[in-house]
Amino acid sequence: MKRRLLLLACGLSLLAGCTSWNLFSPKKASTEIDLPDKDKPVHKVGDLAVPFGMFPVKIEAIGLVTGLHGTGSDPEPSPQRAMLMAELQRRGVDEPNRLLASRNVSLVVVRGVLRPGIQKGDHFDVELRIPARSETTSLRGGFLLETRLSDMAVLNDRVFDGKPRGIAQGPLLVDPSATEKSDKVLLGRGVVLGGGLAQQPRSLGLFLNGAEETNMTPEQIRDAAVKSAQVANAINRRFHSFKHGIKAGVARAVRGNYVDLMVYKPYKDNLDRYFQVLRSIELRETPAQLNQRIVDMEKKLLEPSTAADACIQLEGIGKSGVEALVKASQSSNAEVRFYAAESLAYLDAREAAQPLAAAARDVPAFRSRALTAMSVMTDSTAFDQLRELLGVESAETRYGAFRALTINSADDVMVKGEMLGEQFSYHVLDTKGPAMIHVTRNRRAEVVLFGQEQRFLTPIAVNAGNQIMVTSGNGKEISVSKFTPHQADQKRVVSTRIDDVIRAIVELGGTYPDVVQCIEEAKTSGCLEGRFEVDALPEEGRSYDAKGDDASKTNGEKADEAKDAKKDEKTVKAE
Repeated sequence: MKRRLLLLACGLSLLAGCTSWNLFSPKKASTEIDLPDKDKPVHKVGDLAVPFGMFPVKIEAIGLVTGLHGTGSDPEPSPQRAMLMAELQRRGVDEPNRLLASRNVSLVVVRGVLRPGIQKGDHFDVELRIPARSETTSLRGGFLLETRLSDMAVLNDRVFDGKPRGIAQGPLLVDPSATEKSDKVLLGRGVVLGGGLAQQPRSLGLFLNGAEETNMTPEQIRDAAVKSAQVANAINRRFHSFKHGIKAGVARAVRGNYVDLMVYKPYKDNLDRYFQVLRSIELRETPAQLNQRIVDMEKKLLEPSTAADACIQLEGIGKSGVEALVKASQSSNAEVRFYAAESLAYLDAREAAQPLAAAARDVPAFRSRALTAMSVMTDSTAFDQLRELLGVESAETRYGAFRALTINSADDVMVKGEMLGEQFSYHVLDTKGPAMIHVTRNRRAEVVLFGQEQRFLTPIAVNAGNQIMVTSGNGKEISVSKFTPHQADQKRVVSTRIDDVIRAIVELGGTYPDVVQCIEEAKTSGCLEGRFEVDALPEEGRSYDAKGDDASKTNGEKADEAKDAKKDEKTVKAE
């Protein structure tokens, strides 16, 4: 108990005093939600309750990376080394000091973030870095041994850890472009994509505003219990799920001041919107009042400034709000069309597909939200629209559509792909549009080839990790060779097709980081005929310009255009 109190009281990070490390970090979801106004009449769920559990939780550990080629180091005496020694002894490792002295291993600080709503068994990314003053020069080619992650703190030069909340292991992806001359810091950092496994779920719910049980009288506690039950009942009239084949509401009043929530499936990847819709639900409403509210919302839909709020309320109403939303989705105003179509998607109405596809293709400010909304639709119209988007010019639109399809129709032969080498998701798409290769450094290990017949340009000489080389002269074949100390050399001779080379690398024991390094080096040396993209998802939070000028083409869209312009410029110079 004393140990837990120390952890709770101590807000120190394991890396206190160090700068935060954001290598390959995912974008943070917005958690800004307006608090209830105490002077406002209570009509909706949002007038009584605020969300709980929408903050990320950091978990940490000290881990050991193996498989380095003489770039590791023996860690200096420290609380971190003592903690790692204790863990190695617990696992029954013989002569742990001798193991740590090897130049082929390195002590690392391991960090993961448990996202809101994560469930037991869900995967998350794991970031690694070498400690300050470490003599390790590179983590490239390394493998993180199984590591238990928990809440941690440092007090009086001792490391305290809580109950394990995640387990992590797997091959490290180090920035393939990093070199010892220019990026020594990046060589000491890496990520294991999806390498973390959550050991317990994170709770999501609603707290009654101002209802602190410790400071409440018995009368106030009873009043809070009535209100929390009222909130749960209102939510359950709108949302339900099935547990063991039995229909049940998603909300449960578990205490006088708290309502526990299950996530309604269409909102699994959009919790912010889920809470917006929940808080828009009326606590009590007669059929006549409902009809009048729909009429009021139809009037609000006429104005772009009020349309977004009206759509959220109609979405909260459910099927009764579909007719009004369908009319709005045909509006001459682009904002109104989009807001209405977005709400229709979460109501699984087929009328949402066409306007959302148009928004994803033509309006960068709406692209991310449009593709997310299309990903939850079960109607085949959405699938057809997403397939069309795979062949457009914009890299982020193409890959965003692919990601939406993997959620929308994961088993379809178009996007299903395969698990290559039992370590990363691999997809070769027969698509229109320019050739493109996409890899990820976020959430999951994945390679996607947009175009089946892409080839490496020769001559080529690149590395795929510490042991594999990919080489060719000016011929039509490529040699993929593996050189391992004290073992016979291995070699595969394949065509210049990128698909063939990737498969050969994996056959020789290459990992996902090895494949990414090969493609990255090929791009740098001018041996790729198409575009190479990393995490090219549409950016969130773009502002919409109603005038339709270049202001709506921010960041990702302009980046696409800049890349194309630079490519044309290189072609002109070469000629």
